[in-house]
Amino acid sequence: MPTSIQARLDKETEQALARLVRRLGWTPSRAVREGLRLLAACYVPKGRRTVIGQGKFASGVGDLASNKAHLRGFGK
Repeated sequence: MPTSIQARLDKETEQALARLVRRLGWTPSRAVREGLRLLAACYVPKGRRTVIGQGKFASGVGDLASNKAHLRGFGK
């Protein structure tokens, strides 16, 4: 079952919504839904940041990819 919301728009936001509705041919509801989807995609849940590929190779050093001391002088 769809959820309904109410929002107060300032004049600038109301005009932006009207422009999007005219330009895209969408309903105001669809424009708001798409905007929320885009915003949600920009703010992914925060978790522990890791290095891509970390733990894929057996070097014998458990913190090789996350400990800056192991990378000192690398690339010079």
